[in-house]
Amino acid sequence: MAERIQCAGLAVDSALHALLVEEILPGTGVEPDTFWRDFAALLADLMPRNAHLLEVREALQSQLDAWHREHPQDRFDALAYKTFLEDIGYLLPQPDGVQVVTANVDDEIARVAGPQLVVPVMNARFALNAANAQNEASTHTRIASAAPTEIQ
Repeated sequence: MAERIQCAGLAVDSALHALLVEEILPGTGVEPDTFWRDFAALLADLMPRNAHLLEVREALQSQLDAWHREHPQDRFDALAYKTFLEDIGYLLPQPDGVQVVTANVDDEIARVAGPQLVVPVMNARFALNAANAQNEASTHTRIASAAPTEIQ
């Protein structure tokens, strides 16, 4: 079992603690005690909301599971399914007046298509191939970003 270090009431894995204290925080102007105190306060503030959201997710999942048991896929009705999702609060109405605008986005994000991991799960080979492609693309990106820009 991993060693734990007590920090502001949190039981922190010793490797995570060492990484934060020795490599991440130095040079930031944030002292370890301040980080752990503020992080513990943040968790105390957000954990009740997180617990509530997990309960909501569990209730939605139960309703989704029941609907799929009652509606076999060979008779799938997209309109009925959409209505069901709206009725249980899974799909919400589009709010009025919402406009999304982006600015200062790198071309690699805005204009260059990246590998997609949307694959049918009925065939394990498809998912494996997609995961391998994503891993290969990530490896190439890491190698390219570490390569010297000029060769002497």
